[in-house]
Amino acid sequence: MKRKDGCSRRRRVGLGLAMSLLTGCAPGASDGGLGACPPVVDYSREFQARASEDLALLPEGSAIEEMLADYAMMREQARACGVS
Repeated sequence: MKRKDGCSRRRRVGLGLAMSLLTGCAPGASDGGLGACPPVVDYSREFQARASEDLALLPEGSAIEEMLADYAMMREQARACGVS
């Protein structure tokens, strides 16, 4: 008779992974910190204009351009997260 340790081990790993991922859905910080929503930094209009000029100097399809688009989406999500 073969042992089922491999299957059991996989289930334990899967359960542990699922539990660790679900803790990211907790409504508040577990360490007594600020909470689940990160703060959104406010940039001055001058700084935003400088960043826009810098972005215009990058080649079309730049990886940095894509990263900044992701960052903009994350900022919007953080803003929505903080609204109660």
